[in-house]
Amino acid sequence: MRRAYQTLAGLVMGLAANAYGSTLVVHVDDGHGHPADSAVVTLQSPGGDAPAAPPATATHTIDQRNETFIPYVEVMRPGEQVVFRNSDNTRHQVYSFSELKRFEYVLRPGTSSPPLTIEGSGIIAVGCNIHDEMITYLFVTSAPARVTGKDGNAQFEGLAPGNYQLRVWHPQLKPGDQGARLEAVVAEGSPAAPLNVHLTLLPDPRASMDREHMGY
Repeated sequence: MRRAYQTLAGLVMGLAANAYGSTLVVHVDDGHGHPADSAVVTLQSPGGDAPAAPPATATHTIDQRNETFIPYVEVMRPGEQVVFRNSDNTRHQVYSFSELKRFEYVLRPGTSSPPLTIEGSGIIAVGCNIHDEMITYLFVTSAPARVTGKDGNAQFEGLAPGNYQLRVWHPQLKPGDQGARLEAVVAEGSPAAPLNVHLTLLPDPRASMDREHMGY
């Protein structure tokens, strides 16, 4: 499996405006200069400098609207729950064959699945047995994690100076590509600059949705 490794020795991030520490900004693009949204950036530090993640108490909701799972990627912690809601006017059959969690729900319009608890860490691909282009991903991790927005940016705040390891993953990576792994050094009192990450991504599979036959 091909892994993209980058070492950014001496990468220095400035202090955030608040008093809680430094801010690390990660910018992800698709390898052609276009911002890559829905990339997951996880942060780890052997020295314990990473901000603590919140307790695993949340219930996440994955909606289905216009025959699309919303959001495309959802970050969860082990032990948290997820609910699938059908806001469409057509039936959906939500399923996953993931080794981490296998499940299947038939959802009529306006209904929701029971809360599903996800134990362990990993990536769960979720589809619809009726509409093949519908797909979402549950990224389950105990590490602090952020999902890039439309601008391709993910931001971590409140960091103490130290060495950090980052992983950048995207659902449209080529098969076998585990994404980028980076090492960064955060030091106090220097100008902030984004950390740029380049990924090679496949076309968005949701773009091939046959909207002409929506609602059947």
